[in-house]
Amino acid sequence: MISPTDTTLYIHRRDYFLFLNWIKQGFFSNVRKDILSGLTVAFALIPEAIAFSIMAGVDPMVGLYASFVIAVSISFFGGRPGMISAATGAMASLMGPIVAKYGIEYLFATTVLTGILQWIMGALKFGRFITFIPQSVIVGFVNALAIVIFMAQLPNFEGATWIMYLMVAATLLIIYLFPLLTKAVPSALVAIIVMTIISVLTHADVRTVGDMGTITQSLPAFHVPSVPLSFHMFLTILPYALALAVVGMTETLLTANLVDELTDTGSNKNREIKGQGIANILTGFFGGMAGCAMIGQTVINVKSGGRSRLSTFIAGAFLLFLILVLGDVVKQVPMAALVGVMIMVSVGTFDWHSLRTMNKVPLGDTIVMVVTVVIVVATSNLAIGVVTGVILSALNFGWKMARIYAQTHIDEHGVKVYEIKGQMFFGTMNHFVHLFHYQEDPEQIAIDFSHSHVWDQSGVNAVSKVLAKYEALDKKVAVRGLNPESQRIIDKIGVASVSSH
Repeated sequence: MISPTDTTLYIHRRDYFLFLNWIKQGFFSNVRKDILSGLTVAFALIPEAIAFSIMAGVDPMVGLYASFVIAVSISFFGGRPGMISAATGAMASLMGPIVAKYGIEYLFATTVLTGILQWIMGALKFGRFITFIPQSVIVGFVNALAIVIFMAQLPNFEGATWIMYLMVAATLLIIYLFPLLTKAVPSALVAIIVMTIISVLTHADVRTVGDMGTITQSLPAFHVPSVPLSFHMFLTILPYALALAVVGMTETLLTANLVDELTDTGSNKNREIKGQGIANILTGFFGGMAGCAMIGQTVINVKSGGRSRLSTFIAGAFLLFLILVLGDVVKQVPMAALVGVMIMVSVGTFDWHSLRTMNKVPLGDTIVMVVTVVIVVATSNLAIGVVTGVILSALNFGWKMARIYAQTHIDEHGVKVYEIKGQMFFGTMNHFVHLFHYQEDPEQIAIDFSHSHVWDQSGVNAVSKVLAKYEALDKKVAVRGLNPESQRIIDKIGVASVSSH
């Protein structure tokens, strides 16, 4: 007989081995490639984090600390291994008004609340909403982001000398040609190192990372946001936090979906949302701004061979190492090298196949994709573009579904049969009522739903109206061919004299 103590020990041992297996698979299944890809991503995170900090109107270290905390924490709590999360432009664009009106302490408090809201969204399984985003919207999102990434590099060429153009071209040549020699080391990492060495040795007249902002060589410290704990403060930051939570969730889910396709693996979307929430809560308490998944750096990671949680952890940890130990070296990294890497990301992210198949896919899908691209590029707001695309797709789908017609014939018993073709719902109810010739029809009519489906109350009400019109003319109507689901909703709502025959 097994005692309760033995059972408890068995459960603890089982959980212990499951945890060890999770560590092994999550962090040590692809060590060499994950470390090298993480190092590459860390370099690419620095200028982005600084730029997004400036966009939000805060010190560059706020973005750098956020990128470190989010990347490290999400490597443990997230549900999509190999995905990079940090401070992002989509989130930073929403933070300017908070900082301008209330100051940076309110930004930290908003970041914490953003994380709490995202954790709740994950717990409520909001990750399932990714299944409601059509392929045309996903393609539009990816293509728009590729264009946005490319356009974000253009300011670096303003006032630049020919040396800048030459170094960008050399960076791209290394990125695309080095893999022909060996794929043991990510070509993007090689390009950054080589271009930095050349820039330092030749004293090239090019902008460097140090020119973007001041990098302080200090650790992030735990800090409780200095804001009044009141209901008024909560109501003040709630709209901003809710917007950040929704935008962060949207970009994260779409990026996770893209990585799923690139790596041919699955991921836990709800856990990823909760993980993003935990990461943002921690970030808010360590002097950082809210962030989410980064498609550009994620593509760098995946194309450099990163697949597991270790790559994300290394990206964050090495970012902090670069700031603390190699700060003086990092400041000398030429922006030309990082611009070249991001151009590579832009080209690799864009779905070129979508251009070749534009004349083959339905016109409605093409319009949705183009509109999504235009809105995202014009507003630099991914959420607005994606939501608009989803709404257009829903309207397009509703328009296609809102087609209903009837074929009529007289059967062997002299009964006029209406064979309904199409879907019965709010979009077709009015047209359905006008399909029938009430005055001219014989005394007995049959409505055959074998090729239709009743979806909602509007559909049931339309059937009820038709029956009432015939009843007023003292004509008998039989309803046939209702499938079980249609019969169930009609029985539940209630329409007299309707039964399946």
